[in-house]
Parts: sequence; C-alpha cells; structure tokens
Amino acid sequence: MVDEQVDTKVEAEVVSLAGIADEIKAGDDALNKLKVQNLDFILDIPLKVTVELGRTSIVVKDLLQLGQGSVLELDKLAGEPLEILVNGKLVAKGEVVVVNEKFGIRLTDIISPIERIETLNK
Repeated sequence: MVDEQVDTKVEAEVVSLAGIADEIKAGDDALNKLKVQNLDFILDIPLKVTVELGRTSIVVKDLLQLGQGSVLELDKLAGEPLEILVNGKLVAKGEVVVVNEKFGIRLTDIISPIERIETLNK
C-alpha cells in the first residue's frame, strides 16, 4: 500500500516536470518569460540618479560668504557633457535639453557594461 502511494507520487512529479520541460521547449518566448520572471523581483528597487554638472572644492570661510548671485567655478568647461550617475557610479554622459519648460538630459554616451563593471571594483 505504501509502495503504491510512493509510486503514484513519483509519477505525478515526473508528469509535472515533463510539463515544465515541454513549456521550455515551446520556443524562445517561454524561455524569455522565465528570464523576465527571474528579473521581476529586482525591478522595483529604487536607485538614486544624479546628474552632475561639475565639482569644486571650497573652504568653509568661502562657503559662508556665498550669497544670492555668487558664482562658483567648476572643474568642467562650458559645453562639456554632464555625467549621469546611478548610486554614485558613472553610467552615461549627456547634455541638457528643455522639454515643455522642464529640464531634461539627452544621453549622448552610455558607458559600456565592461567599463561599468570595472568601476564596481574601485
């Protein structure tokens, strides 16, 4: 009696595994769906996107003297591309655009995946 129950359970598992194998063999769409399902759990993770125009260093005394209309000299020249950082890592460069009276960034250069991986090690 116990052996019959075990055999039935094993047969059911074999059938369900065969069904999964058939779904995967159904074509690239099935395989792509499996890949997308594996990525779904990370798609809602919030990331901090920063657009950097330039940088400078300043001493506290000079910082305290800043007021409306003050000018800070940055380390980049006018016309140089902006840097787009995601969680502090450079991913692209771009230029400022105005769309419907709002500022935006047009991406002009996306950092290659190899270069991005190399920056993770730094």
